[in-house]
Amino acid sequence: MKRKYLLPLFLIVQILILKIISFFPETVEAFYSNGLYPVLSNFFRIIFGWIPFSIGDIFYFILILLAGKWFWNNRKNWKTNWKEHFFSILSALSVFYFFFYFLWAANYYRQPLFEKMKIEREYTDADLLDFTKKLIIKVNNTHTLITQNINTKVVFPYSHETTFGMNLKGYQTIASEYPFFSYSNLSVKKSLFTLPLTYMGFSGYLNPFTNEAQLNYLIPTYNLPTTSCHEMAHQMGYASESECNFIGFLASVNNENLYFKYSGYSFALRYCLNNWYIRNKNTYKQLLKSVHPGILKNFQESEDFWLQYETPVERGFHAFYDRYLKLNQQNEGIESYSKFVNLLVNYYKTRTL
Repeated sequence: MKRKYLLPLFLIVQILILKIISFFPETVEAFYSNGLYPVLSNFFRIIFGWIPFSIGDIFYFILILLAGKWFWNNRKNWKTNWKEHFFSILSALSVFYFFFYFLWAANYYRQPLFEKMKIEREYTDADLLDFTKKLIIKVNNTHTLITQNINTKVVFPYSHETTFGMNLKGYQTIASEYPFFSYSNLSVKKSLFTLPLTYMGFSGYLNPFTNEAQLNYLIPTYNLPTTSCHEMAHQMGYASESECNFIGFLASVNNENLYFKYSGYSFALRYCLNNWYIRNKNTYKQLLKSVHPGILKNFQESEDFWLQYETPVERGFHAFYDRYLKLNQQNEGIESYSKFVNLLVNYYKTRTL
């Protein structure tokens, strides 16, 4: 067999292997997510975590330049050498695909957090209403403790770097009850691609090749603790967006700092209210009346921020990411982010918020 066919063939083999392992989440959980992956992720966080800027972003930038250079150099012979170029592209994709899944993305096939934490999957409207009302009381109380004025929005007082370090306290607290949420070797950074990320509609992402959590530093800062905790959950090997929302929430509200608690509670409340907006607009309006005006100002701050960057580019990337998630065990696509309400409501059925 000619060498040019080897890597494209390997790509097919990889896809087939992933299809097979999707039927064995417990095996993936035991041997990859709790075996090989923690070794790999901690290694990369130790190597790159101390560097103040994103190595992963630089890697992507170089990769984009090299790809652009290759396409430019071969622009005149596409028709005559299309077959060779096709196999060259497949070979590059095969290598990228291997390292993407080997270094992180095999976690898409691990055991769901519902099973791992023995949390129910379903809830009723009555369950959601009861939880939302309790959550509103919690957010209102936290907001009052911070601002002393129900009409004043929360202004987050910490820098990004300070916030990233303080996140560790929340993770230490939840790890005392759930050891599988233990986090070490901090590697969270402001993304060099923040402006493109904003136009794409993303608050952050995990670089799977360097295990650096990348944050969009332009987002309203009251969201910063929960957003960065979400990306740290990805670093720990949780690929599901709903699970990372849930873990990020837990790490925020279990932090002793009030601003971090507010970030988590307000984050969850937005999802619950959005859920009610879809389910029953009258209930949504009634619930909204009991939320402090200052909290609603924070919500409006977030909405105004994203609206100013809304373009067809964002919709295009969201459509692409929606398809990507559906291909990786998250059947709801982009909607999977909001599925963490299921985890929240059922988790707090047996404990105090």
